[in-house]
Amino acid sequence: MRKGDQKTEAMRADTDDSPVIIPLLAEEISVGKRRVVTGRVEIATICREKEELVDELLTREHVQIERTPVGTTVDRVPEIRQDDDTLIIPVVEEVLVVERRLVLKEEVRVRRVRGAERHQERLNVRRQDVVVTRHPVRTEEAARSPAVGAEKQNPKKEK
Repeated sequence: MRKGDQKTEAMRADTDDSPVIIPLLAEEISVGKRRVVTGRVEIATICREKEELVDELLTREHVQIERTPVGTTVDRVPEIRQDDDTLIIPVVEEVLVVERRLVLKEEVRVRRVRGAERHQERLNVRRQDVVVTRHPVRTEEAARSPAVGAEKQNPKKEK
């Protein structure tokens, strides 16, 4: 329909009791999104060392060897025996005489000796820290540059 026809149609509707039809316009909106770089972030790990005092109680164990001459004649080899914290190991020797006899020549006594002493030592202990630096981008640069993914990590070592 043309514009004139619409007016005529509206006039006829005024004379009739029929409803008036008025065309309406509707607007539609389209929403989109894009990436805009607003800044960059740099992440680095820093390794630091510091000297710390280690103070620990150390337990030490060593053995004392004592040889005890016996010189006794025996019929058979004596058994290894334990006397408190001392292990006694018999040592025999065959001696040729007119007859053969076992002579207990000596006993070896092995005793455990335990002790504790305070030990202190200075050691270097390492620790890592993370440094995050934000570099903002000017808005005109952000509009021109495409969005960038993850940045490279640049590890730094500091002593």
